[in-house]
Order: sequence, then structure tokens, then C-alpha cells
Amino acid sequence: MLSDVEIAQSATLAHIDDIASSLGLADREFAPYGRDKAKLELTVLQERAHQPDGKLVLVTAINPTPAGEGKTTVNVGLSMALNKIGKSAISTLREPSLGPVFGMKGGAAGGGYSQVLPMEDINLHFTGDLSAIAGANNLLAAMIDNSIHHGNPLRINPKKITHRRTIDMNDRVLREIVVGLGTPGNGALRQDGVDIVPASEIMAILCLATDLDDLKRRFSNMIVAYTMDNEPVTAGDLGAVGAMALLMKDAIKPNLVQTIENTPAIIHGGPFANIAHGCNSILATRMGLKLADYTITEAGFGADLGAEKFFDIVCPIGGFKPDAVVVVATVRALRYNGQSSAEETIDHSLAPLEAGLVNLERHLENMAKYGVPCVVAINKFQTDRDDEIELIKTRCAALGVEVAESDGFARGGDGVTQLAEKVVELCERDSDFAPIYDSSATIKEKINIIAREIYRADGVDFSAAAESEIKRLARMGFTDLPVCIAKTQYSFSDDPTALGAPTDFRITVREVRLNSGSGFVVALTRSIITMPGLPKKPAALAMDVFENGTVVGLS
Repeated sequence: MLSDVEIAQSATLAHIDDIASSLGLADREFAPYGRDKAKLELTVLQERAHQPDGKLVLVTAINPTPAGEGKTTVNVGLSMALNKIGKSAISTLREPSLGPVFGMKGGAAGGGYSQVLPMEDINLHFTGDLSAIAGANNLLAAMIDNSIHHGNPLRINPKKITHRRTIDMNDRVLREIVVGLGTPGNGALRQDGVDIVPASEIMAILCLATDLDDLKRRFSNMIVAYTMDNEPVTAGDLGAVGAMALLMKDAIKPNLVQTIENTPAIIHGGPFANIAHGCNSILATRMGLKLADYTITEAGFGADLGAEKFFDIVCPIGGFKPDAVVVVATVRALRYNGQSSAEETIDHSLAPLEAGLVNLERHLENMAKYGVPCVVAINKFQTDRDDEIELIKTRCAALGVEVAESDGFARGGDGVTQLAEKVVELCERDSDFAPIYDSSATIKEKINIIAREIYRADGVDFSAAAESEIKRLARMGFTDLPVCIAKTQYSFSDDPTALGAPTDFRITVREVRLNSGSGFVVALTRSIITMPGLPKKPAALAMDVFENGTVVGLS
């Protein structure tokens, strides 16, 4: 059986000029990066402002497990299948982070015969967007410390700097650091920390900005520190905005690539859904809606994280009204959720699958609360049995939810046409989409609504520090912002070991952070961290490149 990278390397790519031409793009509307990648100019939207939008489909999933769910594989397969049945479709995806690529999760370009290509480039440095984000972020951090070093004209309190440095790699030793050691010329001695790039506010701003002016406005509004009198200091106060925007002049432009079957795909931005908002850029999605009949987008991790944030944060900011949602599930992941513990040997009877279906059912009940028509995609594996598939279909039918098998990994677009036909049907129905909370609710009310309605917690416990920060944000006038909850992706609860559909639990919010530039409040639960670490055996151990350019170990 061929590996993902071997399948990718055997594919025949169309020239990126031909992919752009298939979308009706003029030469002036894209800038090639070699023969198989291109940057899309923002004029693509300006010149099509009066054109009607296509249909918007969100791909989400059950809670992730070591067995894998395959959201991106389904997303890519669905876009290819829609083209096979006579519709024009674009897949819009996030850019992979080097942290997971070299760590445990792997890449994010799909799998098997449902991949976006060139997968080696996409999973590595791609067009340099994440490097530009890190550069803008760290320039701002340097300018904060430089202002303090040169007389501190803004009277910044070194103990109240909220902006952290960033790097796109899992490096646990950088979570808490001390800077300014040595001579006075090395700057003020203070405690600091480093976040992974997908968790940085610059990443969130890129993904929520609607044009270059909006990017600059959001940069200017970033509160990065507080003065000795507890007054906010912004990136605008530091005079950093112009230089930050300059570093991002190409990164703001979405990236055009193609699937293994030469279907257009737009990849842009990459916030994690467990510690950030987990969706590709608004610009990429808007371009998809103008260039194709169907835009297939994706939200990270389970629907309790990515889909909730797409519906409650991204859609109101972007002005999106989703037409359909696809919830991805696999037999083996549902079986995993039905075990009494993660270490238990899998029982080959139907009992673990039947027990694990409660996870899928809860996600489906949650999606119904947003008023968007829904279909379950059973992402197939060779080990799936007919009786297992039928059990999933029976339980979904009891909830009145459509089901389709998806075999894009093994068969490409041909294996996803059943799902494509159901998605087309759903998109013709009325969508009564509405966020789950009103923007006028308080920060605590929003957190409680998400915890009770989506996680099914009995309530929320706030630390003293979180309570204090929420009160301070209210005094500053930030109550109307949406909430981005940072929580483990493995469970509805904030306990990663609580599989299935846990009940009788409470959520603990230990810290609250203001992202005034991106325009949301981050609530960090329990022990969630913004800088992951590498596992005992990172994926990097199996990777290499040979003299002829052949890559191995990348997936």
C-alpha cells in the first residue's frame, strides 16, 4: 500500500496557470509561486463584489482520537466529487503548522487519493505565510522591549506585558522563559513566554481580516501591555503597525493550489481550534464563494471546538450563512469513544461502537441548535464491517439525520459522490443559521452558554484571576466580544480522558485573555497550553530527504 507522500509524488499536477484559468482568473489576479502554487490578489474580491455567492459547506467531526477521523480527507474528496457530478467546487483549508507535522498529529493536506498538492510544500514552509506571521509577531515583541530600554516613553510596566513571542515548532522549554539576562544593554530583566504560531493573535487577525486596511486596523487595536497606571498600550501606540503590515504584504493573500484530481483549493491561515478559533481565513472563504458554486471549508478538531467557533466567531465577522454542515465520523474512532479507557483492548463486537455513538449523537444535537442542515459522512476504512456501518446509519436515522459513506482515501472523488449528492440536496433546503449566543450577553454568560449548550457541563467555575480579568474587561468596554474557549480537543469536557458523551461535570476557566485586535476573548480551561511539546517519539524521527529530492516519512 502506497504512503500518502508516495501517492502525492506519483500524481500529475496541472500548471497553476491552468488551475487559475479554470476559475476565470485573469493573469493580473494571481502571482505564481513556481509552477504549482500561486498567491491570489485581493482584487479578486473587489472585481467580483456584485456577483452572488455560491453555497457554503462546513466540514467538522466528532472528537479526535488516535484512530483518526479524516476531516481534511473528506473535505478534499467532497470538493472533487462535486466537480465529478457537474458542480464547480473549491476546497478551502488551513495551512499546516510545523509543530504537529514534526510532532504527533502529522500534516494537514488530506490523505490517500484525497489530498491537496504539492503536499510536501504545503506541510512544510509553503509560501512563507507562517514565517511572516512569526516575523510580525516578534517584531512587535522586540519593539515593546526596545521602547522600555530606550527610556520607556510610554511608561510600560514590564510586569504587565501581555504580548508573547512565537515560533512555529513544538518546544515546551519556551513556555516560560526569562529575558534580559546579562548586562543592562540586553534590556529589562523580566519573565516572558513563547506561543506556537497558530496560537498567536497575529494568526487570528490574518484569518479574520477582510482586507489590508482591516488588517492594519486590527494590528493597531492590539493591546500588548499596560502602563504603570494600568492604561492599555497598543501596537498603534508603539508605531509598529506599518512595519508589521509590510511583513504581511504577501501573507495576507490566500494561496491557490490543487487537489490530486486538479480541483482548485485555497489554503490560507492556520489557527488551532483547541487554543484559537480553528478556521481558515475569511478572505479565502470569500474568494471561494465568488469563484465556485460550492465552497467546502473546514473547522479544526471536533464540532464542540472548531464548528462552534466557526458559527459563533467567524460567521458573524465574515457575514457568512452556512448552507450545510458535514459531520465526519469513523467506525474505529467511535469504537474508541465507546471504550471504558483509552488503554483497553478493542472489543470486536458491536458493543463498543454502540456505546461510542453517543459522541456522534451529541455533536449532531449540537449542530441542530445552529439551524444548519446536516449530514454525517462515514469516512471509510478497509477494516469497517457492514454491520458497523448499518448501526451508525440506524442511530443517525433515529435523529432524522442523513448519512453517506465517504471513501475518498481509497478512491478519490469517485468514492465521495454519494456524499456530494446529499450535500447538494441539503444546500437546496432553507438554512435557519443563527449563533448560539447574542453578542449583548456578558463574557461570563457567553462562556456559560457554550459550556452548558455545547459541552453539556453543569456549569463553569472561574478562578479568582479569571473573575478579576472579566470584570476589568467589562470596565474597559469589551463585553460584546465573542468568546474563544481554549479546551482539550479529546473530550466534550475539559478532562481529555472523559470519552464519549460525559455528564455530571463542570468546566474550569483558569485564565482569560483579551485579543483586542482579532476581536475576541480567550478563555483558557484547566491545563490547556499555548505551546505544545513533542511526544516521546516525534514524527520527525522517520523523516528524511534524498539526493534526488524524494521525501519520506511525511504524512
